[in-house]
Amino acid sequence: MVRGKTQMKRIENATSRQVTFSKRRNGLLKKAFELSVLCDAEVALIIFSPRGKLYEFASSRMQESIARYRMHTEDAQSKNIRSDEQNIELKHETAAMMKKIELLEASKRKLLGENLGTCNIEELQQLERQLEHSVSNIRTKKMQVYKRQTDQLKEKGNALAAENASLTEKCKLEPERGTNGDRANTRFADISEVYDHVETDLFIGLPEARIRCLLFKN
Repeated sequence: MVRGKTQMKRIENATSRQVTFSKRRNGLLKKAFELSVLCDAEVALIIFSPRGKLYEFASSRMQESIARYRMHTEDAQSKNIRSDEQNIELKHETAAMMKKIELLEASKRKLLGENLGTCNIEELQQLERQLEHSVSNIRTKKMQVYKRQTDQLKEKGNALAAENASLTEKCKLEPERGTNGDRANTRFADISEVYDHVETDLFIGLPEARIRCLLFKN
């Protein structure tokens, strides 16, 4: 069974309270001294008795420790103040950005033809001018794209025309180099004539050798 923690409360008996104060005070001063020696820490302890009597311990000069404490607390407070100011500034900037986003969203919906019921004639005319300006920019960009594509097609057409002219010149030159081709056609004609004759002679060897033999006979 786990016992609950005993609640600490004030000692009602004055004599017991004074005895306890003396014991705990001496123990606290001793612990402060041990902490400063064992851990090389700067310790400053101030105790006021119920009657207002001062008890203190300082591992160095008490005034120096108090000045250091004040400087530390002031720096911490100034940092907290700067942090609070920065947080407030960030909140203001966030609110301003949210407001701008809402205005931009509303303007976008109006440009799309939505939520126009609250617009007066001046706002509608301004929207119309904005749309006309946007359409003009889009058309200009479209014509630039068309022109670039047309120029590319013209370049391809010129390249194809040049290639066609080159192939035409090559075709005109082919009959001049046709001598070997005519000889080949004549030779094949001779071979066909040889095969048209009925052969009764026995011939042993490869077909090519047989053809040459027949040609030489003819």
